[in-house]
Amino acid sequence: MKVSAKRERAFAQGLLLLATLCLAATAHAVQAVYNLGITTTTTAPFPSNRFTVADSRNLTGLRINLPRPDCAQKPLDCNDVDVLNTLDGFNLQPRLRIPFSGPIDPKSISSSTVFLVRLFDASAPDIKPPVIIGINQTVWDPMTNTLYAESNEVLEQHTTYLLVVTNSVRDASGLALASGDYGVFADEAATVTVAAATAGTPTSTTAASAGTTPTSTTNASLTLDASTNAYRTKLLDGVNKSGVAPTRIVAASIFTTLSATAELEKIRAQIKATVPLPASFLLGTNGARSVFAQSIVKGISVSRQVRTTPSYQIEPMPVALLSVVPNSVGTLAVGRYPSPIYQTSQQYIPQVGTRSGTPAVQRTENVVFNLVLPAGTKPASGWPVALYGSGFGSNKDSLVAFASVLASKGIATIGINVVGHGTGSLGTMTVTRTDGTTMALPAGGRGIDQNADGAIGITEGVDATAPRSLMGARDGLRQTVIDLMQLTRVIETGGIDVNGDGVSEVDGTRIYYFGISYGGIYGPMLLAVDPAVSAGVPNVGGGSLSEVLRLGVFRNIPAAALNARKLLNLSSGAAPQLGFNENMPLRNEAVRVNSVPGAIAIQEYFERWEWASMPGDPLAYMRHLRKQPLAGVPAKPVIMQFAKGDRTVPNPTASALIRAGALSDRSSYFRNDLAVAANPAVPKDPHILLAGVGNAATATFAKAWQTQIAVFFASDGTTFMDPDGTATMFETPIVGGLPEVLNLLP
Repeated sequence: MKVSAKRERAFAQGLLLLATLCLAATAHAVQAVYNLGITTTTTAPFPSNRFTVADSRNLTGLRINLPRPDCAQKPLDCNDVDVLNTLDGFNLQPRLRIPFSGPIDPKSISSSTVFLVRLFDASAPDIKPPVIIGINQTVWDPMTNTLYAESNEVLEQHTTYLLVVTNSVRDASGLALASGDYGVFADEAATVTVAAATAGTPTSTTAASAGTTPTSTTNASLTLDASTNAYRTKLLDGVNKSGVAPTRIVAASIFTTLSATAELEKIRAQIKATVPLPASFLLGTNGARSVFAQSIVKGISVSRQVRTTPSYQIEPMPVALLSVVPNSVGTLAVGRYPSPIYQTSQQYIPQVGTRSGTPAVQRTENVVFNLVLPAGTKPASGWPVALYGSGFGSNKDSLVAFASVLASKGIATIGINVVGHGTGSLGTMTVTRTDGTTMALPAGGRGIDQNADGAIGITEGVDATAPRSLMGARDGLRQTVIDLMQLTRVIETGGIDVNGDGVSEVDGTRIYYFGISYGGIYGPMLLAVDPAVSAGVPNVGGGSLSEVLRLGVFRNIPAAALNARKLLNLSSGAAPQLGFNENMPLRNEAVRVNSVPGAIAIQEYFERWEWASMPGDPLAYMRHLRKQPLAGVPAKPVIMQFAKGDRTVPNPTASALIRAGALSDRSSYFRNDLAVAANPAVPKDPHILLAGVGNAATATFAKAWQTQIAVFFASDGTTFMDPDGTATMFETPIVGGLPEVLNLLP
């Protein structure tokens, strides 16, 4: 077909115009900002090993080195940075931050356009193939043109990852991003001029052969300081190992995760290397034996020290619950053992090198425990024993709600107070016998008056104090795990001689663990680290701990921390927001476009809190229960018990633990929605269901769940029974996917 000259000219002009528009669009295209300065973390993708220094004492070979803000203006922020700068790597579920030069299309953000690549274990390089990990809980902030996202899964500790932003991300008009400054920085053919460490002539190198004269024509020239060039070399090496085509990448960073379990592993080794003193059961007046047949116990009252003056609050112990299964309990005993305390008086454990450091014992404390033995004839090797972990604000005396069902299956129960719990150390418990005589014993309170107001709160002393308040309960929980490891060592070495006949009453080869709420949070840490604990059942636990507090009924705790940092962004402190709105999406929700002033700063604070807390957070330990056990620790059989619509430890946080451990097949899910529909007297918050054997509305369910635990331990972790058989109140394991929404009942 013949085309007229006029049409040819018009067509050519059209092509020229299109080319001109494309060139103009390219010239002004949005790009990922890539300015690797050292004074701010916000001008390039983060996290990044650009903000670390070499430290051979650590497994990662690194230590965090974040810039400090103006400490006169933001003293608490300075304190927070100082805490983070003691760590040897970044968060295990990091909040990724990617700044752009202009608006992007949030719909173009997905796990195929922005993702992580696992490269290698920093403590033992080159043993792991690259693995792609996506993103979740994504937020686009149009006020700063910054993208935020969580890693789609909990990352492996002391492992190096590549953060990749691809050219499939689009700007607001649908155009591909320009490679921009990153393209220049990552050009492997670029000539790099590096300033010498000391005064002298700069050296010219190429990325491919540092220290030699370039042998090929370069299309870019960079002048870098030595540390930036070293980071560039590692970044390019990571890109080359990632399997991602460099032409796809418009921005990238390389970072290494922290070593979460190292210090507890070191402390465990110290504990296992010793033979501790046996527990003492001579805690009565003038050394009387603090052991009682259950049949002669009429009642027990506890006088808790609630003020430093001192003053006390009397409360009865519900010993009637020891007969939930009639005639199941034979003996009650109160004992104590010396435990090494690694915390300082400011309630933190001093950081040591995760590779070469040696944790130091600060002092020794006599930790008091309650022990319940089954009725009947003791097995030749002693009773199997379950360590009990109590909840936040609770205490060791609450084990009476569980001991009877466990005893009915031949399992003894032993429990201690969490650090900071049980109120003051001067408290006492008084046992009244059926003949009217009494015996006063130490109650074993571990609370302290941290804020010097004269009162001792029910959890006061579990958190670190300023200037390390960002740690929260991290080291209080780690110290509790240490105390439990010391207790298992006492049990292992035959140190539970209740009757004074030279024979231990419990079997040192059959030690188990179960814990409710807080006990379901620090319990996975113990199970992951201590090989002596054979199996476990964390009940209604969740992670990370900062997420539990953010999403649940204890939202007032982060509100106070935000208020201290002047980050509250609501004019009213009325519930449920309590003064702040973080505008954070739940898992699997669409990209959230932020429109709430101050929300991003609050999200960033929660990230720093989670990061600092990770060595004492169950999320960091879950993968080590079964799918990746720590050295010297066998894989553990576990049951993960949780309940639909839990208001205290919300479902998304329980799901996070189960997902991190790949334990959906070992979950036991109580359908509280069905229970409430069948009986409105059932509480709408099922959080303490396991302890509800004394409540007519919940007793059947509580006893069934406890029986699941007891049968599991009696079978040495082999029997995973459904608590209600063919009925529908328990899904064992959960049916369908893990719940990622709150599921709260109205």
